[in-house]
Amino acid sequence: MALTKQIMGNSLMDKSQFVSSPSKLFLSQNQFLVRPSLVPSQRRREHLRKANRGTVAAISEDLVKIVPVFSAEKPVKFKVRAVVTVRNKIKEDLKETFSKHLDALTDKIGRNVALELISTEIDPRTKAPKKSSEGVLKDWSKKSNLKAERVNYTAEFMVDSNFGIPGAITVTNKHQKEFFLETITLEGFACGPLHFPVNSWMQSKKDHPEKRIVFCNKPYLPNQTPEGLRELRQKELKNLRGDGNGVRKLSDRIYDYALYNDLGNPDKGIDLARPTVGGQKFPYPRRCRTGRLPTDTDMSAESRVEKPLPMYVPRDEQFEESKMDTFSFGRLKGVLHNLIPSLKSSFKGDKDFRVFGDIDSLYSEGILLKLGLQDELLKKLPLPNMVSKFQDYNQGILKYDTPKILSKDKLAWLRDDEFARQAVAGVNPSSIERLKVFPPVSKLDPEIYGPLESALKEEHITPNIHGMTVQQALDENKLYIVDYHDVYLPFLDRINALDGRKAYATRTLYFLTPTGALKPIAIELSLPNSGPSSRSKRVLTPATDATSNWIWQLAKAHVCANDAGVHQLVHHWLRTHATLEPFILAAHRQLSAMHPIYKLLDPHMRYTLEINALARQILINADGVIESCFTPGRYAMEISSSAYKNWRFDRESLPADLIQRGMAVPDPTQPHGVRLVLEDYPYGSDGLLIWGAIENWVRTYVHHYYPDSSLIRNDRELQNWYSESINVGHADLRHENWWPSLSSADDLVSILSTLIWLASAQHAALNFGQYPYGGYVPNRPPLMRRLIPEENDPEYASFISDPQKYFLSSLPSVLQAIKYMAVVDILSTHSPDEEYLGERQQPSTWSGDAEIVEAFYKFSAEMMEIEKEIERRNSDPELKHRCGAGVLPYELLAPSSEPGITCRGVPNSVSI
Repeated sequence: MALTKQIMGNSLMDKSQFVSSPSKLFLSQNQFLVRPSLVPSQRRREHLRKANRGTVAAISEDLVKIVPVFSAEKPVKFKVRAVVTVRNKIKEDLKETFSKHLDALTDKIGRNVALELISTEIDPRTKAPKKSSEGVLKDWSKKSNLKAERVNYTAEFMVDSNFGIPGAITVTNKHQKEFFLETITLEGFACGPLHFPVNSWMQSKKDHPEKRIVFCNKPYLPNQTPEGLRELRQKELKNLRGDGNGVRKLSDRIYDYALYNDLGNPDKGIDLARPTVGGQKFPYPRRCRTGRLPTDTDMSAESRVEKPLPMYVPRDEQFEESKMDTFSFGRLKGVLHNLIPSLKSSFKGDKDFRVFGDIDSLYSEGILLKLGLQDELLKKLPLPNMVSKFQDYNQGILKYDTPKILSKDKLAWLRDDEFARQAVAGVNPSSIERLKVFPPVSKLDPEIYGPLESALKEEHITPNIHGMTVQQALDENKLYIVDYHDVYLPFLDRINALDGRKAYATRTLYFLTPTGALKPIAIELSLPNSGPSSRSKRVLTPATDATSNWIWQLAKAHVCANDAGVHQLVHHWLRTHATLEPFILAAHRQLSAMHPIYKLLDPHMRYTLEINALARQILINADGVIESCFTPGRYAMEISSSAYKNWRFDRESLPADLIQRGMAVPDPTQPHGVRLVLEDYPYGSDGLLIWGAIENWVRTYVHHYYPDSSLIRNDRELQNWYSESINVGHADLRHENWWPSLSSADDLVSILSTLIWLASAQHAALNFGQYPYGGYVPNRPPLMRRLIPEENDPEYASFISDPQKYFLSSLPSVLQAIKYMAVVDILSTHSPDEEYLGERQQPSTWSGDAEIVEAFYKFSAEMMEIEKEIERRNSDPELKHRCGAGVLPYELLAPSSEPGITCRGVPNSVSI
């Protein structure tokens, strides 16, 4: 038996707990059988919330055969087989269909798909890795017309008995057309089936002559790489890095860095020119390089690619078909490129909502009925060719779904308690802080911005804090603040000079009432100090009569508009999308697919580069959706850059963030090392459950591969990844002393947990509530168009005569509202192929390490327990911020979700 194992290779999974029968080599009369397939037990299958999408081929009957024991002196050849799973396109255009038929024909004459097995061992004679004979995929032409989503092909190889264990396979695609290769399973070796998770596009040899390299699922640290795979490991990383030159083709798989110098389009006019973001003046994380040529009018600006043309991201980062269908911009294109221009030409200027019923009609009747444009627009809109939530074929009109904020109480948005609740359980729970000093203090330079003292006084708030003094309220952690003073004040002169924009720098104070619910008690509105008589600061408090009620509602609307801008540009875009991109680029450039840390991070990087590229194309670009629909207008990315100056990676973990904002204090007796100061803080309390599960999973994973910290310090791929993420990807902040070191297991656990938290739960908490809360514009206007009138202002009389009309004219216009609603509808939607936290492709075979696969199933089970706990909390009447009459349950951190707009679900990655 020892000789047999030596010849045929030891089992890759001797320690596996997933073997369905005893893991033994059956010997009979000098003969043996191969091992059966490794499959997860039924109990572990139940841990998954959805079926494994990858096809894992079981060992075939004709390969479970008797093979003679070989003499070490005279190697004998034997047959092995590869089962190759290819995913078909569901929809093909005419060109793709033609190429498919052509490939089926040429496959018969030898222009086929060829595979070659690479051993983990070196041939002692050639000093090169042992290679098998070439095998070709069988029956490609016969199966080319199958309509199944996945098709299995086979290839056979003859290998010597001293070949060893295959650790890599090269793939050559001699067809005209690329194809998506999901998995390869090798059958026939003594160790049992060998799995090669691929999930990559195989390009035609005519476009990419080099053979593609795919590795087995067994993870290796760099210094543990078998001799036969070392050169291939380095070669593959070199291919992914490229040489930094040239314009990238859509079929390339090259990961590199660039500045944000493609947001503007100066060739179309000076109004569309934008500064480069990234560099000394406007520091920013780096984005994926495309290498496009510069514009004609500005050599420092990269030329743009506009929709519907695709922007380059590495081929494997592009959306899969079902995701693209969801995010096809069919609905969005209909609104932005057809509906909006037609409405503009039909209106004499832009149009205000006249009454609140006009907004309600967006859901009940549709925008087109009263305007008489339905027949004209339905000819232009691509509605019959897509699944649209905006349509009603019977009436032929364009409608929106009713946002969730209206589902329980149509007037909830008017209530102060709901306004406060959304600060801790709404779409942006990341701005609220515990007030530590009263009055609040600005950090801006008074020599530039003038006197910065707050106008808030004790007399403003003592009537609303239940007989306490301000100091008592501070000492008992009863006062909280959402402070946007320093974010907006430096930009206000420029913002307020824009057409249709009027904003303040706001501060909002909240008091924690004896019932355990927050309530707003004061709003400070600041404008730039333009002179000694300037009314630059104003404090408003809750209403006492009809007039002050409308003034108070306007003040809350301005706070919400400021909140929408900071939420979108800072907490959402910057902190989860933009800052993660360098870590993802560096991971592909520096971590081999065989590296265990790459395998851990892989599901948390899915689609992020593509969605970020789409954002640069239509969301954060000059005159894009963010500039058109949000308060900062053309200065949006400058505000985001300004926030990046104060961004710190070491404060991005949930516990560190909560402590920094005073929402929690260190407490080693608690499971997560912190104790919430505000107990009923749904984002914080649910988030800590998920943070703890992520951290435990990552700790188990890291300690498995790095039992000694010296392994971390000596892991050149790991160190290169982290160093490049900082020094190249975050080059503008590379000299900051707060970057965590990477020298111990605890360091690595902290860094990886933070990245996974940001990509999954943090992004989910900030993204998937956008339409449920913001789809009703009065609840969360993305901008305001009028300041709040004072008694001596010319507008005050019109405000008094018709306050509802004044309020509605302050909100976004009809065109701005329907554009904004279309965008947040798309951004809040889960696609059918979403992978949620605790799920991953090929769950039982993504790693060849059985102990790690078992630990992952435990992590998956913990996600389901967390979901049950969140459901329990949402039914607890003591928790006023998530339970009560007209109160939406807090489900944004409930791990699972169905497709669509559900206001729940935590995907693995920043995928939308």
